[in-house]
Amino acid sequence: MRYSPREADPLFDSVEPVIRGLGMSLVNLTLFRGRKRVQIRIVVYKAGTIGVDDCSRVHHAVLPRLELAFPGEDLYVEVSSPGMDRIVKDGYELHHYVGRGLACYRTDISDWTGGLLQSVDPLGIVLKRGTEMVELPYAVIAKAKLDHSQE
Repeated sequence: MRYSPREADPLFDSVEPVIRGLGMSLVNLTLFRGRKRVQIRIVVYKAGTIGVDDCSRVHHAVLPRLELAFPGEDLYVEVSSPGMDRIVKDGYELHHYVGRGLACYRTDISDWTGGLLQSVDPLGIVLKRGTEMVELPYAVIAKAKLDHSQE
């Protein structure tokens, strides 16, 4: 796994404050251009449970900005939560999940290590397993996913 800070993205920067104003954080925004349609997938997070109503509120709040960004285009906007077993694509995303359960597949031992995510920085993460703190550099993490069984 790698830790790559988010690059400047005008679209992300445009909708992120709106989502933050709704009490959520923007985890990921992906844009797909087809021949006849622009598809935008937005993943949002907040502590606790994200329901359909939360996703709907985000959709309605960001749609006017997206329509301004893509005038005259056929837009398809999908808003979702990270999901119970989200596969984390980049270490930078992990700061949203501090205090949550996380499982990491480690290349150094060819096995999973799980625990509560305690901290995230550009070099690695710290998981709490019972009373033990486990430091994992990104170089040994092949993949990571949210793991509610650790909570």
